[in-house]
Amino acid sequence: MRWMFASWLIIAASGVATGCRVDSQLCDQACRNSASLRYWKEADKEIAAAPAEQRDALRKQKLGEFTGKVEAGLAMCVNQCQSSRDPSTAECLVKAKTAEQSVACND
Repeated sequence: MRWMFASWLIIAASGVATGCRVDSQLCDQACRNSASLRYWKEADKEIAAAPAEQRDALRKQKLGEFTGKVEAGLAMCVNQCQSSRDPSTAECLVKAKTAEQSVACND
């Protein structure tokens, strides 16, 4: 699961074009939104499958796990996003409301 999360951050930051370096704040928002949408899509399935009395505890556990993973991979994601020189991909990732939309930003 850890490698999968790291790959989400890398995918969020990918997209190669020419132009100016992308704003770090835009890249930060793009990376966080993309990671959140993709992580919670899978985590919510796991939480829903758990017995009702265990869901709150599992959600708290997943929130802590998510926060740690984002913080661990955020700097690399932002750097790759900025290096891509493609603000349209970052803007798309910020606007995405679903994991599927986030994935489509990189197509």
